[in-house]
Amino acid sequence: MPVNTVFSWFIRKRLHQIDLFRRYPLDVQAEGLRYHLEATASTAFGREHGITADTTPEAYRRQVPLRDYNGMKPWIERVRDGETDVLWPGSVKWHAKSSGTTSDRSKFIPVTEAALERCHYKGGKDLLAMYVDAVPKARLYGGRHLIVGGTGRTEEADNGALTGDLSAIIIDNLPWWCEFRRTPARSIALMADWEEKIERMAHSTIEQDVRIVAGVPSWTQVLLERILDLTGKDHLGEVWPHLQLYMHGGVSFDPYREAFDRMMPPGIHTIETYNASEGFFAIQDRLGADDMLLMLDYGIHYEFLPFASGFDPLAHPFAPTLSLAEVEVGTDYAVVISTNGGLHRYVLGDLVRFTSTAPYRIRVTGRTRSYLNLAGEELMVGDAERALARTGRQFGVEIRDWTACAVRMAGTGGAIGRHHWAIEAGKAPGGLPDRALFAEALDRNLRKVNSDYDAKRTADLVLLPPRFDWISTGTFEKVLKHKGKLGGQHKVPRLSMDDGWMRTIREAERVTKTA
Repeated sequence: MPVNTVFSWFIRKRLHQIDLFRRYPLDVQAEGLRYHLEATASTAFGREHGITADTTPEAYRRQVPLRDYNGMKPWIERVRDGETDVLWPGSVKWHAKSSGTTSDRSKFIPVTEAALERCHYKGGKDLLAMYVDAVPKARLYGGRHLIVGGTGRTEEADNGALTGDLSAIIIDNLPWWCEFRRTPARSIALMADWEEKIERMAHSTIEQDVRIVAGVPSWTQVLLERILDLTGKDHLGEVWPHLQLYMHGGVSFDPYREAFDRMMPPGIHTIETYNASEGFFAIQDRLGADDMLLMLDYGIHYEFLPFASGFDPLAHPFAPTLSLAEVEVGTDYAVVISTNGGLHRYVLGDLVRFTSTAPYRIRVTGRTRSYLNLAGEELMVGDAERALARTGRQFGVEIRDWTACAVRMAGTGGAIGRHHWAIEAGKAPGGLPDRALFAEALDRNLRKVNSDYDAKRTADLVLLPPRFDWISTGTFEKVLKHKGKLGGQHKVPRLSMDDGWMRTIREAERVTKTA
């Protein structure tokens, strides 16, 4: 039976299920939590926390404190040592290695069979199902799917447990219907050297019939630029005439949109996803939208903490959380998850803002530890990215990488300080604009998207105008490489209240200019 026919059958069935959780979200979440508690009751974690199949949602929140990775680490280490029935029933074969955004230390997230099949793979299938439903004439399975994944093969421990990037784990376990269309070959997809990997990926896919591209925008941009360089083509429609879809996630697409609009063929569709080693959470379910549908039947139970910068939920392990029924549109929330991977009331570290509660749609607005708030301006990553993207478009400059920090100052009248931005540009046909002019425009756009920032910038009384530096091409990449964090899973810290990352970038820039 042709793959498209099989997939059409799956789409009809799955779209009905998605419609059910859109219509009955609270019932689906309640059922998911009951399943989670029944499964957890038979584990060491469940016994220590007094969880039974009859535990109520209220008792669950009273008995299990909020934890981040460090709080879960003693339990996870027991799982990695091969102990069974610790956080989730049975043994755990895979652990996703992730260092996140700001930490140099690795995290090892358990990936159970339930999480792999009912969450990560389900998310990928649902994305394609919703896309084909929106574009019935799409013929995605006639060609190749170019996946710009992570790096490194899985490593096997003495007890048989496998550790690697989530993308490596997924590639090692892909179902046949996905694997036989994926490109490049595994030997290339899992290469550890990203510079050689980009080159090999470019050469191996140029002559293929690529119809889908998927990957983090930053590294996907590097690959696609290289393919255009090698072919001498103006856009990717001349390389891959049947290219239809770009699937992205991991970081905001806003700063990269200008570059992708230049590289991609006219009419291509883009779809955003929100997923991590800990789970697959949301999918853009409407073409052209700037929000994502929260996927409620992936074995993940959600709680939400209203967020204020400086508030550390881990210092208040039993801080009251909100259920899905209690959230409001327009408020930033820290996400708390309980998953079929064995995470229980886990503080993910991400901030989301609901755009709708019927159905529940969200935007990712930042990280709980990534913001600028010297004087109450409450600048989150999402607003910063929108302002920066708008400024880049005004000057015809593509944004490749960036970071910003808070700078406290003394002797400036009543002002407390300013923000310091460092930006690495991509294509800039008219040359890089004057720093002062770009900084002024960025400041204006920040004031438009964030009313708190606008108030604090009034007459330079509290916050001074931002400082701004252009950074040489490749500097951010060199710093990541030096830190051993070069690759698809690693992200540049965007906003920080200290200047550690900024000092590192500026020192790398100084070395580049004096070399």
